[in-house]
Amino acid sequence: MAEQEGRDAEAGGDAAAAAVASHTSSMQRVKVYRLADGGKWDDQGTGYVSIDYIEGSKELGLTVLDEDDNDTLLMHNITSDDIYRKQEETIISWRDREAATDLALSFQEAAGCSYIWEHICDIQRNLQFSNLGALEVGPRQSSESLEASRIMHSNDDSFRSANGGEFRELPPVELSNLPFILKTVLEAGITDQMHVAELITQDNDFFPKIVDIFRMCEDLENIDDLHMIFKLVKGIILLNSPSIFDKIFSDEFILDIIGALEYDPEVPRVQNHRAFLKDHVVFKEAIRIENVSVVSKIHQTYRIGYLKDVILPRILDDATLASLNTMIHSNNASVISLLKDDTLFIRRLFARMRSSDISMESKRELVLFLHEFCTLSKSLPLVQQLRLFRDLSGEGVFEIISDVLQSQDRKIISAGTDILILFLNQDPNLLRSYIVQQEGNSLLGLLVKGMVTDFSEEMHCQFLEILRILMDSFTTSGAHILWNSTTIQP
Repeated sequence: MAEQEGRDAEAGGDAAAAAVASHTSSMQRVKVYRLADGGKWDDQGTGYVSIDYIEGSKELGLTVLDEDDNDTLLMHNITSDDIYRKQEETIISWRDREAATDLALSFQEAAGCSYIWEHICDIQRNLQFSNLGALEVGPRQSSESLEASRIMHSNDDSFRSANGGEFRELPPVELSNLPFILKTVLEAGITDQMHVAELITQDNDFFPKIVDIFRMCEDLENIDDLHMIFKLVKGIILLNSPSIFDKIFSDEFILDIIGALEYDPEVPRVQNHRAFLKDHVVFKEAIRIENVSVVSKIHQTYRIGYLKDVILPRILDDATLASLNTMIHSNNASVISLLKDDTLFIRRLFARMRSSDISMESKRELVLFLHEFCTLSKSLPLVQQLRLFRDLSGEGVFEIISDVLQSQDRKIISAGTDILILFLNQDPNLLRSYIVQQEGNSLLGLLVKGMVTDFSEEMHCQFLEILRILMDSFTTSGAHILWNSTTIQP
């Protein structure tokens, strides 16, 4: 039995030799690259690569001879343990354990790259079969090697790597591994995307290391690698994972993520998104928000919108776009929910709006803030929206709007009428009840006056819409009372 297995192992070795017998003379033109300490790929020269027996041994390997003087540029034994990676169409890279460095071959032709790649895979396969056949006659394989072999051939929930093998984790996040990680991310099918996203989020060091590599490449002005990082970050975003979005839009990583997206290889010039966000986007607090979580959500929401609408509008697919919109909607709901439950905040807001000591500019900002606050409340569930509008009515929002409609600033007048329309769409009786109980009906008079004032057509439409809803005979029995008691002040 042992003799038979020995012959099988020997046959495996013969098969490995046969794998190269037909192409020892086939030479493909390549450039040899070695990864330097600074993370940059150094050109080692141009020559011709072939697969043949390494001189003085029975092992098969890659040999690259200089195209000018036939000197040996590279000699590398092909083993079953090394992980070779085919990147794009013309690059093969690997980690050389003996030299303790990363190497890469850049082929002149894609066909030549595919030719060498197929034979490397054939040789590795034959070596693996040879090792398995020799288990009983040679040293016992370690449990680690057996586990590696089992993983390589498993077909369960693991996914295919760039070189067609199987694995359950991404390689360490290093510059030399980025092409492989990029290929894995870009080539993940729909079923694999969730698994890739899981591996990324489970690795707590993934994004810190990506950020460190990005900063290093930017310091070294390594444009090629910055372009690759752009593709990787874009691919990670297109995985469309809520867990990944939580990480990349966090205060810790977002500016570096946006920085990486400045290096789009399809755009002639490097963009300046970070400079714009730092120097030109100023967060104005019309009234101080004490809740740190609310402020953080507001910043995050703006950045998501900026990435969606400015940085990646032509790249995002419908599914990812929908997810980002959902995230914005959720953040808005969270902000409004936290603020509406802060009774002290609402009272401070209205007290400041009633104050006679504030400037016109401050008053304008407060009105616009109230307008945005009411507009974003649409992200709340209907029951919470109604409760909020009733609370605002009880705090005196209609008195505030009456004052706003007497302003000379058309922008805040428009904001005021928008707020009234929001209330009417939510619960018309809130405004009707206020007008019926109000002495002199000054708010209704201001609305009617707005119809005959020299405003734009759009603003006239707003006033008309408010009056139409108020006078709707199907929704109120008191419309005639409102109309008959209305007086227009000159």
